[in-house]
Amino acid sequence: MVILIGKRFALFLAALSSWGIVMLTLMGILMYAHCLAFADDLELEDYEASSRNEFISEAYLRYESAAHNCWIAVCLYIATLALSLQQYWENRKLQYGL
Repeated sequence: MVILIGKRFALFLAALSSWGIVMLTLMGILMYAHCLAFADDLELEDYEASSRNEFISEAYLRYESAAHNCWIAVCLYIATLALSLQQYWENRKLQYGL
């Protein structure tokens, strides 16, 4: 395999990816549960609703869309974690002659 990054940078990326996975997974779960703490992130100020039920259904749709976006970002962080761990192991093999 090709070595793209060094051992220390690979460990840094692994730690950063792990944190991103945990944080965005929790955010996705909370968004999917329609947590009120994220209501400001939905950008509903400009939405013109004709009824209360229409407004609530639009808010729920935006919550679920934001949750899906969080989970897509988690998948990207998992790919980054896999790449950084693979690079770390390749660097170790080169260093120790395994």
